Amino acid sequence: MASIVKAHLPCNTCGSHDALCTYSDGSTYCFSCNTCIQKGNNDTVTIPQDSLVISSLKKRGITKATCHKYGYYISKNAKTPMQVACYYDDNGECIGKKIRYPDKHFAVEGTISHRFFGQHLWANGHMKKLVITEGEIDCLTVSQLQENKYPCVSIPNGAASAKKVFKENMEWLNTFEEVIVMFDMDEAGRKAVEDVQGLLKPRKLKIANLPLKDPNECLIAGRGQEVILAIWNAKAYKPDGIINGKDTWELISKAEEETKCYEFPWETLPLNKMTLGMRKGELLILTAGTGVGKTTFIRQIAYDLGVKKKLKIGMLMLEENIKRTIKGLMSVASGKRLYINRQGLSDKEYKRCFDEVMGNGNYILYEHFGSLSGENLMDKIRYMTLAEQCDFIILDHISIAISGLEGDNERKLIDILMTQMRSLVEETGVGMLVISHLRRLSNESTSHEEGGATSLSQLRGSGAIAQLADTVIGLERNQQAQGMQRNMVRIRVLKNRYTGETGIAGYLQYSKETDRLTEVKENENPMLNAQQEQNNF
Repeated sequence: MASIVKAHLPCNTCGSHDALCTYSDGSTYCFSCNTCIQKGNNDTVTIPQDSLVISSLKKRGITKATCHKYGYYISKNAKTPMQVACYYDDNGECIGKKIRYPDKHFAVEGTISHRFFGQHLWANGHMKKLVITEGEIDCLTVSQLQENKYPCVSIPNGAASAKKVFKENMEWLNTFEEVIVMFDMDEAGRKAVEDVQGLLKPRKLKIANLPLKDPNECLIAGRGQEVILAIWNAKAYKPDGIINGKDTWELISKAEEETKCYEFPWETLPLNKMTLGMRKGELLILTAGTGVGKTTFIRQIAYDLGVKKKLKIGMLMLEENIKRTIKGLMSVASGKRLYINRQGLSDKEYKRCFDEVMGNGNYILYEHFGSLSGENLMDKIRYMTLAEQCDFIILDHISIAISGLEGDNERKLIDILMTQMRSLVEETGVGMLVISHLRRLSNESTSHEEGGATSLSQLRGSGAIAQLADTVIGLERNQQAQGMQRNMVRIRVLKNRYTGETGIAGYLQYSKETDRLTEVKENENPMLNAQQEQNNF
């Protein structure tokens, strides 16, 4: 037996880039289109014309008249029975032959890859419908079912050759009002349809769906009329996901649960009224200047979701280790800064606090060591979502997350990561809360660390952060202010896809004693009072 000399080579017959193998005896075989080229200087097999006879194909239900019309022969002198499909140019001259062996392998004489089988019969084009099948026998079948009166051709070398032969004959194909593709109802056939879509003029390409694998199988099963119906019922090609609105009543009329909204932990804060809270299946971005309080804000939300609302939370806090994360959550629970020391709690009280926070098993933490690759990070997030069944994922923060990615283009790296996170949210329905930094402002502007207003245009690194997020919330605080104002945080909704409301969404006051943010009522707000005094001079 001949051994393989080279594998994964391009096939000139069907256009596959890696399906051809060459053998030590000089022959080749393509595992995509099943074409075998025998040994010889011209890489062809030779079938004498006088050895060919026209005959019916009884097992296939194909008549002699149909075979005669298309030039489909039986080789009478061959030791092995062969069927031979002749390919002709527009003048009716035979330019190549495709030989079909009983084991369904093929060989080629001449050049056929640039022509459809049967194309010469309809060389002038300009007719209403053209049916294109995947193989010659299917072409004969469809033509015969239409009394051999209407245009039908087939691609030369199986599904893999469809795109190549379509491109070679674009001008001819576009002369027909409709081009109906009737490829095999299998994965290769569906892939071939995807390959040729978009090549023809809009709405010219139509897809015929069969009840069985291919037209000849339908004919043999006595279901030939269903092939004709498939031609007349062929639908214009639509890519996956494109839906006509008139077909959506069943979807719209179904009773469905209302979207579950989870309020932020400050019940009367305007933020809740403006956004209606957080939702699973959404991507929320939290942004602020350095040291303004992003992590404190997100930690209090994490505590409320995991302990109070009893949801499962995945936490990737990349600026701290898990010991600091756990103590931070315990600090929110106890109202004491336990990450500094035990604040006088006994062992029993300390353990009780731990059990309150961690005992329910609702926090899945990631202990990281150094930077992460983007793929590794998404693997962790996907595991938390699918294996651990987390309701929300918290990532703090995106700039550290991309620091371990290869490449020095921060914008592009953030684009990739944001797209991956957006896809995961859509695919799984998990909610994501992601912290993002702001870029530095010019010297003329009030810095974010001194209470400067946040905006979408200031998100650091990439426009994809604002574009792909459902909600963007900015925190603002003047770290250089005096008195209570130093720890006063102004909340600003920068983007709100759910309700559309944006703007200032309330104020929170940070207490070092309790390590908590508490809502500031309007009449208790020194920032507002100071503004009013300035306006009433």
